[in-house]
Amino acid sequence: MLENSLFEKRKGRSTRYIDIPEIELEIPGDLLRKSPLETFPSLSEQEVVRHFTNLSRLNYGIDNNIYPLGSCSMKYNPKINEALAELDGFVDIHPYMDEYYVQGALKILYELEEFLCEITGMSAFTLQPSAGAHGELTGLLMAKAYFKNRKEERDLVIVPDSAHGTNPASAVMAGFKVVEVKSDNRGLVSPSAIKRFLDGRIALIMLTNPNTLGLFEEDVEEIAYLVHNAGGLLYYDGANLNGIIGVTRPGDMGFDIVHLNLHKTFSAPHGGGGPGAGPVGVKESLTPFLPVPRVTFKDGFYSLDYNFPKSIGKVKCFYGNFTVLVKAYCYIRLLGKEGLRAIAEISTLNANYLQKRIGEFLDIPYKRLCKHEFVASLKPLRSKGIRALDIAKRLIDKGFHPPTVYFPLIVEEALMVEPTETESLDALNRFIEALKEVIDEANTNPEIVKEAPREHIIKRVDEAKASRTLRVKW
Repeated sequence: MLENSLFEKRKGRSTRYIDIPEIELEIPGDLLRKSPLETFPSLSEQEVVRHFTNLSRLNYGIDNNIYPLGSCSMKYNPKINEALAELDGFVDIHPYMDEYYVQGALKILYELEEFLCEITGMSAFTLQPSAGAHGELTGLLMAKAYFKNRKEERDLVIVPDSAHGTNPASAVMAGFKVVEVKSDNRGLVSPSAIKRFLDGRIALIMLTNPNTLGLFEEDVEEIAYLVHNAGGLLYYDGANLNGIIGVTRPGDMGFDIVHLNLHKTFSAPHGGGGPGAGPVGVKESLTPFLPVPRVTFKDGFYSLDYNFPKSIGKVKCFYGNFTVLVKAYCYIRLLGKEGLRAIAEISTLNANYLQKRIGEFLDIPYKRLCKHEFVASLKPLRSKGIRALDIAKRLIDKGFHPPTVYFPLIVEEALMVEPTETESLDALNRFIEALKEVIDEANTNPEIVKEAPREHIIKRVDEAKASRTLRVKW
């Protein structure tokens, strides 16, 4: 039998030597452990690994199963892009290093901007913004500077009723006034709906195409003609680029400003707590107002150029979330032109397959060819006392992350599904069967669904109370 003293020598951790001296912390008495039994135990490496592995299994992620969160493109992210972004030459550089020593990093930024210009049909990009909403604000501030430079007092932004909530929020933050236009019976923005706003006040119209119903805005070219003829600009919300990438381009549709979500469309982990990136591209007329510095290339040398007097200035410290940009760069280089087009083709195929199958037992208000996502309605289940939230919670018991619920607001009891291009037919079928099981339960035994999740470590919580009585101090 081993002596107890041997167990006390177990150690599952070690730290390398650092030259920072140790200090004695003054811990308040009420935070001190009360007995020797509560001191940090000696654990082997195996025990430490098992502990944290078991903790990680309590979380749901794209590495576990399908993540059908509508309007978010929660696709699988190839691990090779993570590995490349972690190379020493990327993670160990300092943003204040002389340009001479970071030519490789600057080349990546320069080429990534060129790739994004080609993909979207824009003239130039900034890579600074941290995420989509930050990109929106950046684009709108550039539009404001553009009109100021032209001595035009335009303050009106048109936003469809199906838009992401960040669209009107960003417009207001940038100092614009927002008007909402209703979608027509096709779920689209009609040119006739915007005509009454097309006067000397119109600054922009903000569109997502495909829109948040997963439908392509069929009248986008006419809308672009009308807005431009009135002196306004078109802003493209890039949240749904996954449905058209490599097939068509926002610039070709008439858009003047585009923001992208690299953490959705171009590989970087989305929803895992990591940083995002929301580059903004513009047509030639708006390039003078791009944030500084801009990466330039002359005589074989890459530079950070601040000499743009009409720029709106910096929108983020340094030059953007650099390693996120590296992941997107690697993703684009690995896929190539044909691979990028395949994203749109396969994500559209997957979405239409799901829509067809789920439409056999759920109402699809706009039941026609969709792009990368679609929206179902659970309104008929109200007679059973069942809400979209109940269905979402019960899906957790079935081992699936629920789709987006209650968005867009124009569909009652909305269930918004986006499978992305990375899911197999088997994964789609498993999700369909799980959702059908939940719907059958809702019709035959609704109380089970109302109490869900029943089998998860966290049971049903009071969301309304949680949002109103935050407890952030324990």
